[in-house]
Amino acid sequence: MRRGRLRLEDGSVFEGVGFGATEPVAGEVVFNTGMVGYPESLTDPSYAGQILVLTYPLVGNYGVPAFERDASGLPLGFESERIQAAGLVVWEHSGRYSHARAARSLDDWLREEGIPALAGVDTRAVTKHLRSSGTMLGALEAADPEEPLPLFDPNATDLVASVSVGEVIRYDCGAAGAPTVVLLDCGAKASIIRSLLARRMNVVRVPHDHYFLGVTFDGLVISNGPGDPTMCRAATRNIERALAFEAPILGICLGNQLLALAAGAETYKLPFGHRSQNQPCVELLPSGERGKRCVITSQNHGYAVRAGSLPDDWRLWFVNANDGTVEGIRHRSKPRWSVQFHPEANPGPVDSAWIFDDFAEAVARGRR
Repeated sequence: MRRGRLRLEDGSVFEGVGFGATEPVAGEVVFNTGMVGYPESLTDPSYAGQILVLTYPLVGNYGVPAFERDASGLPLGFESERIQAAGLVVWEHSGRYSHARAARSLDDWLREEGIPALAGVDTRAVTKHLRSSGTMLGALEAADPEEPLPLFDPNATDLVASVSVGEVIRYDCGAAGAPTVVLLDCGAKASIIRSLLARRMNVVRVPHDHYFLGVTFDGLVISNGPGDPTMCRAATRNIERALAFEAPILGICLGNQLLALAAGAETYKLPFGHRSQNQPCVELLPSGERGKRCVITSQNHGYAVRAGSLPDDWRLWFVNANDGTVEGIRHRSKPRWSVQFHPEANPGPVDSAWIFDDFAEAVARGRR
């Protein structure tokens, strides 16, 4: 048994037992209230630079699957090629696992990828502290350190550049004459690509700063990703140029913020963000009144669009039923919209998967 600790920038210390890798890490400490999905969450590029605190009390009980790929070369059971979170904090870590697809323990996986973790921490106490004080920087020291690790603010760096692909990658849906959509990869989850392919669209995945307007495409998807959206200057400029075209545009998570910035709106940092699989989002009618549809969504973000900053030709589409924050925007007359949540889920409910259907239909109409 090796003692470890989670140390926050306000001086708070939460002690526990280290597992996974032993190297200490520093980053932004955030919490997720989801009950399942640690393989998908840990590999979600939106968690880059963050120390992830899970509030569900038992983690690791269904193990980790072997790394496999589907016919398109996308990872199965994971959202990217590696663990993206800087560290992990849980209450009870289960070293014994049971699942038909499990090939290794969570501890083994973390060791293999060099990610430190801490168990035996009152994660609900950490969460209550962060909810009261706001998200903080911190250090996870999974073994007794010789000296405290300096704190580090990942949001002051270009996190998107660290998780985006380095070259253009093409995915073929296998359907003759299928439309082509550009996926602006700011840290895209594999499930987004899989969702587009399933709707008979070819995908051209481009780096975050790629000048994609030189590519012939029928639609544009702006992916999720980590960090402060205002750091993504090249992506925002290219999206702004794309707004002059008629092709449908769909933004997801960070993509919602980038589309808003390109349209002339503002973003801001939330006190502690939304990271869970149970966020209720209410659809707004064109009049601005609340409609009858409320979807339960999977979310992972620390920034949001400022509601009052949208230009007149844009309107709010979804708002969070808990705190009223912006969960989606759409243009009043053109086929371009975005959501702050994850319609591809994984982990999380698929209540909002119809958003991909609507996008596919808009792409098909644009080709007629």
